[in-house]
Amino acid sequence: MRSAALAVLLIACNNGSAKPNPKPVPPPVKLADAGVAVVDPIGDPKSPQAIYARLCAPCHAADGKGYAADFAPSLVNPTFLESATDEFLRRSIIWGRPGTSMGAYGKALGGPLEDAEVDQLVAWIRAKGPKAQPLPVAAKGDPARGAPLYAQYCKTCHGDATTRGEAPHLANLQFLTVATDAFIRHAIVKGRPDTKMLAFGAMLTPQQTDDVVAFVRQLGQGAVAQELLPEPNGKEPLVINPKGKNPTWKARDNRFASVDDVAKAHAEKRKMIIIDARPPSDWRRVHIAGAVPIPYHDMKRVDEIIAKHKDAYVVAYCACPHHLSGLVVDELIKRGHKNAFVLDEGINLWHQKGYPVTAAPGVKPAAFEPHHHGTQPGHEGHGH
Repeated sequence: MRSAALAVLLIACNNGSAKPNPKPVPPPVKLADAGVAVVDPIGDPKSPQAIYARLCAPCHAADGKGYAADFAPSLVNPTFLESATDEFLRRSIIWGRPGTSMGAYGKALGGPLEDAEVDQLVAWIRAKGPKAQPLPVAAKGDPARGAPLYAQYCKTCHGDATTRGEAPHLANLQFLTVATDAFIRHAIVKGRPDTKMLAFGAMLTPQQTDDVVAFVRQLGQGAVAQELLPEPNGKEPLVINPKGKNPTWKARDNRFASVDDVAKAHAEKRKMIIIDARPPSDWRRVHIAGAVPIPYHDMKRVDEIIAKHKDAYVVAYCACPHHLSGLVVDELIKRGHKNAFVLDEGINLWHQKGYPVTAAPGVKPAAFEPHHHGTQPGHEGHGH
């Protein structure tokens, strides 16, 4: 689901140094008590397996082990599942991680999933690993003492309030809203086996661990809740500047149009279609000015492009920064479109550079993150 599928996180890396919308969510649901089935009816498009394949696998991989798209972590790592409650998973799916590629998939925010579908998806993920275990309560830590420890062991991978690393962003307010101190502490102590996330229980004293937890907790200070733009109606104009000339950019590998080139075409009022391939909840938070929402999981409006605008230049974007938008572009190309491109490095870089966006009140550019072309070596390290 960075994006798209469930981004459930946590902390630290092994190389030495290593925005938000927190509205109330529906009350916790005990999935076993609700009678949620884990076995999938064969061929049922509404089964949890089918929902996962459609919404989550593009980023988190078919087996749930993650990294099909950049930074999308494993959902089935045993130390993650033993510490993540069903409510943690549920809220993560419903509300996402604003400012990352993990969109909000709950219906209330414009996502595709009803509450019952979220519950079934949580049960399906839970069946891939251990049940949530009772966790030791974290003691009170000192964020001032935790700051240098975080800088030494965690920051390179997890970044801070203004900068992202290659691992999930711990300063994200939605993460800090759903993650308990005990959950964070468990990740530090136990790590994520078979990833770059080491078990720091043997390296840090219990007090040092609690200090790091306290520092992580205060990373979200100053963040505020944000409202969303009105929900899209499916009739937004496809073409911007319909009387303009075609763009003249030269795409890298005949696929990737640079942020600067597309921004130049935008400023010159060139004729083009800009597609937001993320879940509609992300479009409601911030989108490129004039972009039309055609989410990777619901491409019905591609029919309209092929029927009426087959010769128009199209650029699709996401926050992965290439993966989900690439799915939409591939669909256009498969259906005979000759001028479909992926926005290189996606909307976050566009927003960070100050290019035109339509944003909900208070939405600021996402934290800076590593930029790269294609797969980043070593990005498969963390599992959260």
